[in-house]
Amino acid sequence: MIAEQPTATATALKPNRRIEIIDILRGLALLAMATYHFTWDLEFFGYARAGLTAFGPWKIYARCIASTFLFLVGVSLVLAHGRGIRWPGFWKRLGMIVAAALAITAVTYFATPDSFIFFGILHQIALASVLGLAFLRVPALLSLLIAALVIAAPHYLRSSFFDHPALQWVGLSTVDPRSNDYVPLFPWFGVVLAGMSATALAASTGLLARLAEIPHVRWTSPLTFIGRHSLAFYLIHQPALIACVWLFSQILPPEARSPQTNFTEACQASCANTRDAAFCTRYCGCMLGRLEKGGMLDSLYKGGQDAALQQRVRDLASTCTAETDGLTGQDMAPTEDKP
Repeated sequence: MIAEQPTATATALKPNRRIEIIDILRGLALLAMATYHFTWDLEFFGYARAGLTAFGPWKIYARCIASTFLFLVGVSLVLAHGRGIRWPGFWKRLGMIVAAALAITAVTYFATPDSFIFFGILHQIALASVLGLAFLRVPALLSLLIAALVIAAPHYLRSSFFDHPALQWVGLSTVDPRSNDYVPLFPWFGVVLAGMSATALAASTGLLARLAEIPHVRWTSPLTFIGRHSLAFYLIHQPALIACVWLFSQILPPEARSPQTNFTEACQASCANTRDAAFCTRYCGCMLGRLEKGGMLDSLYKGGQDAALQQRVRDLASTCTAETDGLTGQDMAPTEDKP
């Protein structure tokens, strides 16, 4: 029965030595994140095609990185507080994360106001750390079931009720808001719960104890160091990468690209997720023409994406989809993913 499964509190292991493999995995995830951000920086400065990191393989790569981080948040939450919440350490860590999250929001609001980070990975980690405390005594398999429901929630609970900006952090709005890092409560808290459940089950089987006995390997020291100072690495690496790309751009500037070129590349990258190349070429040509005719193209690249503009773009997407498919007067499929 579910009630008989081990709970996080009952089974969490507090080994005599730190489980180094967790630090190594966190370090690898941080390095992977740095490669993604470097590619994003190249796209932002114009050295890579528009839409490269927002769609396709790079988007999947980014989601895998975020999933790894949040899964490890769940792992760490159980290891640190499974046998009892250590409040002083918890509040200290939470305060650091919240301060860092607010700083990122402030900086990105001034740097990229049209796509600032209002609920990114750090905001999610802060909220998940608080909510996760309520699941420390929940049976592992029940937590795993709840995790699956949370992850699936955006597929069956989306509603226009959550479209209000004050509720977009929930993750159930009908259209995802524009942000450079959007990691809402649903579905991402489910990944944290999955990490908590896996840790509780691993402790009950003795797996954590065996992992704690794995001897240190010297070549992993850099990864271990990064993993143990993940917040500092997270805050420092992106400004450093941006500075490097900016300095390079002063020496060898990227080729000038028009808004039309950027839009077309981003549109086709998005469209290619669901349609063939022939359709995407015609569809994106239709969108570009109508955006230019309506004087909306510049607003897409100058922070003018208010709710009214987003609705007009969605209407154009439906119209262009119908025209490209050669259909008229039919109810079209949702086009939220269209630019």
